[in-house]
Amino acid sequence: MEMRKIGPKPLKSEVADRLLDLLSTDDDFRALFVSDVNAALEVAGYTHTDPTEAGPGQCLLVTNLAPKEAIARDRERIRNDLLAVFHFDFGVLRA
Repeated sequence: MEMRKIGPKPLKSEVADRLLDLLSTDDDFRALFVSDVNAALEVAGYTHTDPTEAGPGQCLLVTNLAPKEAIARDRERIRNDLLAVFHFDFGVLRA
């Protein structure tokens, strides 16, 4: 059985911190995050280096963003989620 990774890798801590800083304070960045997640992630410092793997922006559809105050209040929980393992291993059976 061959193992194949799918889904985005966790964000680096400095990117997650910058993302949360901007989402909890900057209205222009929040608007960018809703309209173009990939561009917003780049502003926060994320660089997608492996075109064979999904990036976090490919897995996010943002239509409703929590208020800045809620993001600031729940920052540690959200940060932990952003740093968690999203890059799952799935077994692929060979025919």
